[in-house]
Amino acid sequence: MLYFDHSKQLKVKIKAIITGATGMVGKGILLECLENENVAEILVVNRRPIGMTHPKLKEIIHKDFFDLSAIKDQLQTYNTCFFALGVSSFRMDESTYTRLTYDLTVNFAKAIENQDLVFCYVSGLGTDSSEKSSQMWARVKGKTENALLGMKFKDVYLFRPGFIKPMNGIKSSTRAYNIAIAIVNPIFPLLNLLFPKSITTTTNLAKAIIKVAMEG
Repeated sequence: MLYFDHSKQLKVKIKAIITGATGMVGKGILLECLENENVAEILVVNRRPIGMTHPKLKEIIHKDFFDLSAIKDQLQTYNTCFFALGVSSFRMDESTYTRLTYDLTVNFAKAIENQDLVFCYVSGLGTDSSEKSSQMWARVKGKTENALLGMKFKDVYLFRPGFIKPMNGIKSSTRAYNIAIAIVNPIFPLLNLLFPKSITTTTNLAKAIIKVAMEG
């Protein structure tokens, strides 16, 4: 599902910052950006190398996403951010999950906040905008979304995918998710037919995110 703040078409080519490119969703976005002629430049900000090279790809390895002072100046010439960095809430207490989800995301967003930048945030199906859900992760994600919507960006787009099938050789960093993919893969077309609003692929999600960033 897509939640729109407001719509203003991006008239220039995308110069994108991507976070989470070593993860399943971020890698999908990166691959689509590399193939898309409307994406002119890509800056990947990761804790570890992605092991890829491309003429329009740059990479910054930065360990501490809570202190971006050393790289902040390098983030100022881009007009789009695809924020796909995230962690599973499985067996995690609320304070830790809040720090790694809300605090980290908002800190990064503040470092690049400006009225000429489109911010696209990959959230999750079931996120609660009221921040009152009985599910801890849904409250924290909702709080994160609300904080982003209150910031001074050109546009903020929030994506809430459900089950995502990795494509193009991408694998999840979560072992349990890879096991689930192996189980679901034979019946994925049927599940996609039965639950079209809850199931997608890394390719389709990435294409949608890029299109929305460009067109509103």
